[in-house]
Parts: sequence; C-alpha cells; structure tokens
Amino acid sequence: MTARAIRRAGGRPLRITPARHPPRGRLDGLVIGGGADVDPGLYGQDPLHLMREIDASEPASGQRLLAFLLYPLLWLLRRLLRTRHHGGDRARDRLEETLIRRALADGLPVLGICRGMQLLNVVHGGTLHQDLEGFYREVPRVRSVLPRKSVTLTPGSRLEALTGPAPLAVNALHHQAVDRLGRGLRAVAREPSGLVQAIEASGPRFVLGVQWHPEYLPQKMRHQRLFRGLVRAAGGPGWDLHRHGSSPRDPSTMRSDHRSRKVSSRLDPFRL
Repeated sequence: MTARAIRRAGGRPLRITPARHPPRGRLDGLVIGGGADVDPGLYGQDPLHLMREIDASEPASGQRLLAFLLYPLLWLLRRLLRTRHHGGDRARDRLEETLIRRALADGLPVLGICRGMQLLNVVHGGTLHQDLEGFYREVPRVRSVLPRKSVTLTPGSRLEALTGPAPLAVNALHHQAVDRLGRGLRAVAREPSGLVQAIEASGPRFVLGVQWHPEYLPQKMRHQRLFRGLVRAAGGPGWDLHRHGSSPRDPSTMRSDHRSRKVSSRLDPFRL
C-alpha cells in the first residue's frame, strides 16, 4: 500500500529490509513504515517501566495489583511471539535507525508512519508510552483501519499546510505512542485524549511523522497529500550510497532520474 501511494505521488519506491540488498543508486527520500514495537532499550527503558505506567494510571489498588501481576507475563508473551513471527526486529531497528540518521544528516525528506514516527522520535532522543490504556478512561479508544478518530492539527505546521486546517479523520491501529518529544521535534497533531498523533522537525526540512496509516486511505486526498509532499521534497541532489563510502551490501541505496524521485519505503505486514 505504501509503494502504491508513492507511485501515485510520482515517486518510485524500493523496499529495503535487513535481508534485501538494493542495487547501486541514489536515495532521494525515506519512508519508515509500521510494524513491531521499537525496542524500549533504544530509549532507555525496560519492561518495568510498563508497570510504573500502570501504577500511575490505575487508581484502584485491586486493578493496580492485577496489572502488576499480569503485565510482565503479557510483555514476555508479546516479545516471544514477536521474535517467533517477526524475526529480525532488532536487525530492523538497527537498519532503520541508521537510515534515519543518515537521511537526516544528508537533508533528505523523511516520512515516518506509525512505528516509523515512534522510531523517528526515538532517534531524536525522545521516548514512547509503551502502553496506552490509562489514556482512555474518559475518551473511547478507537482501533480501526477506517478513519474513525479525529485529530486536531497545529496551525502553521507543515502538516496543516499539506492537509488543510480542519480536524483530520484518521485510522488507529497502534498500542504505543510518543511520550517525551525528541530534540528539534514538535507535536503538530493530537487526539482528544491528548496523545500525540503527528510530529515534525522545526525549520524547513521535510521530517514528518504520523501515528496513523495514510497508505490505507487511498480514497482520502488529504492523506495522500503527505506522499505528494514527500515526493516533491525529494527533488534535491539525493544520497549516493557509494559516494558516502558504504559497501555494496549496505541496504540503503536508491536510484533517481529527472522524471521521478525514488523513495525508500520499508513495507510491513498489517500489524502494529
């Protein structure tokens, strides 16, 4: 779906994974997509932090005790299943962290989607909420591939310029979210619970992250403008992998010509 959205926007997508080494060429932009949880060790946390979040969010002592008893087991089960069915998550973390850092250093446009937004925040030194149950005591929690959640955009932001100022209807498939913002980032969309739904870098660079999945909303022009904005921003000189001294096995190369911009997209199964 992400590849199709990039093509419709005028770009040429190339999938990059730890096991898939792309051909020689040039990278013009980067999309980091959804998938398994970002390793909490990358932002200095461990499973015990989940229990501290529960302790702060559970007012009833009985509920809090039950949460303390069950959450380590649930966390371990999630880790085991993730390792079994989505092997190489740590390899993916390392790959995508490297790609983001290099893209930022070279001034390439970056779009983070769901997990991609979270990793973008972590790379900038931010942290994540590893569980969101405490945020939905007074506001209903929405989980749907359809645009059933409304988010409010920050006036004057790049996101608002791309999609327009009206509240934006988005889908919701995530169970983690941005907590402390990374350096140089600002929140540019929030949901009614107060959770951050979009972030972007200060200044003129196209560095944008959204918590929802615009690639699953091809019928919604406001969402597709995110990909058009990315492809337009990819009109610079690009990133020549081998000119930067990397080996041919480095999975981050892109090729581009004057007719269309080639954008790296990390495509993943429909899972968060």
